[in-house]
Amino acid sequence: YVQWLSKQTGKKYRLPTEAEWEYAARAGTHTRYWWGDDIGENNAVCDNCGSQWNKRQTVPVGSFKANAFGLHDTAGNVWEWTQDCWHDNYGKAPVDGSAWLNKDGGDCSRRVVRGGSWILEPRSLRSAYRGWRYTDVANDNQGFRIARDF
Repeated sequence: YVQWLSKQTGKKYRLPTEAEWEYAARAGTHTRYWWGDDIGENNAVCDNCGSQWNKRQTVPVGSFKANAFGLHDTAGNVWEWTQDCWHDNYGKAPVDGSAWLNKDGGDCSRRVVRGGSWILEPRSLRSAYRGWRYTDVANDNQGFRIARDF
């Protein structure tokens, strides 16, 4: 999709790196979620997030308020793909925000996903929580957000 969009618009689109994703999701905060340390009610959709859609389905983008950067649904709804290949920990990770690919033992058949999803418990929606998914599998709790280079 990003290749097609880049060709159509003449602008460079891509998946965000894991570091960019977390920076954008946190929106300047240092708490578990961008709105605070407790899941609260009606901040996201997940298993026991206090919304009308709890563990039932994804919701339309913008169903919950935006973070300080104006981004919606960075917690819950669907896991979001990043560029980064899976590494078990952050040892030797780039410090400049760039994508960490297969260098230092990265497994590019699995990519980092962030944000949690509508079927998971609140702890999986924390801004720092990370997971992985195989690149050749799709399901209803995975999606993506795109970034544009300037």
